[in-house]
Amino acid sequence: MPDVHTLVNDFIIKLKKRKIEGSQATAKQTAELLRSVISSQRVPYTNQAGALIDAVKAVGEQLIAANPVELAVGNIVRRVLHIIREEDLSLTTAAMAGLNLSTVSDDEDDVDRDNYPVLSAAVVAAAARSTLRPPSLQTLLEDMPDAAAIPHTSSSGGDSEGKSKSADKSSRSRKLKHDVIEAVNELIQDIGTCHEQVAEQAVEHIHHNEVILTLGSSKTVLEFLFAAKEKKRSFRVFVAEGAPRYQGHLLAKELVARGLQTTLITDSAIFAMISRVNMVIVGAHAVMANGGVIAPVGLNMVALAAQRHAVPFVVLAGSHKLCPLYPHNPEVLLNELRSPSELLDFGEFSDCMDFRSGTGSPLLHVVNPTFDFVPPKLVSLFITDTGGHNPSYMYRLIADYYSADDLVVQRRPATGS
Repeated sequence: MPDVHTLVNDFIIKLKKRKIEGSQATAKQTAELLRSVISSQRVPYTNQAGALIDAVKAVGEQLIAANPVELAVGNIVRRVLHIIREEDLSLTTAAMAGLNLSTVSDDEDDVDRDNYPVLSAAVVAAAARSTLRPPSLQTLLEDMPDAAAIPHTSSSGGDSEGKSKSADKSSRSRKLKHDVIEAVNELIQDIGTCHEQVAEQAVEHIHHNEVILTLGSSKTVLEFLFAAKEKKRSFRVFVAEGAPRYQGHLLAKELVARGLQTTLITDSAIFAMISRVNMVIVGAHAVMANGGVIAPVGLNMVALAAQRHAVPFVVLAGSHKLCPLYPHNPEVLLNELRSPSELLDFGEFSDCMDFRSGTGSPLLHVVNPTFDFVPPKLVSLFITDTGGHNPSYMYRLIADYYSADDLVVQRRPATGS
């Protein structure tokens, strides 16, 4: 099996060459790579969480730089960093709870000791999520008992106590890595099943004899519509073709193959057809912290048409697409330009060159952006794998998945000796 450095370099090459199609596949492979990084990382006795965080940030920086437009990469890096912080907080709190138990009188029975609560990872995580930021280490240390309250052991037991502490540190180090890897495994599983979890909610939103409009192609939208059909909902789908890549043609064929009534329309016909539509359902490339959506080009026009005719505009997105950054953040690259050949053949483009000037500079310039930005005021509802949410609630939902310390993925500068 190749080492971690080889795996990282291979994945960086795939990201740079855009070899991975789709945010779900990118997110899943990113999480699997970071799991390998964590598994191979040697953790010291002290500051185990810091060592894991530095290792993940070192790799995460490279991955994000390889394809800044694919925000799912940065999302997963930040999710894993948040997992490390949560698990470390859980172990620290559990250790302090055990320390409190050790101050109880030796006369008490072991049964009574079992009555003292030891906080589990789930309880600590829930407590940490009750605020935008988890409690600081200083707050935790202030709750520790005074040193005078802890009974001192005799000097004869010093050696055994030292060995016990060393064993506890080694055990805690292994426990931290194990818990983090288990949590990352759950994250990978959630990414793999996000389509199904979103599709389960289809029957709550699509009703009989409705007309649904979508644009381009989205696996999440496809599964969502098919799930509604399986629940015996009868409806029709208008699919805008999504020029210039015409991904809507692929979606229309998939829908027809699954037995859904489908009408394919041109993008320029959206305003003409929107008055017949009951709901717009689209996918997203990323959902920003303010509730804005980075989506395939053309969707802002669809959102404006929906607002004009008071048609609900619903966005489907897995939790791996929820980004903790705002559109104005310098780390966010909102768009990239695709090849002009999707609009014009190279032969046609060469006919537009100005050879009389001697430089061969083109008289015609082709701009082919990949994405649109849909502001939150145009979005009626987000449907994620955790349920339906209003745009105004997205910042709070996103705060559950990320730590404020990890918004900028950057390694700590090395301190000089």
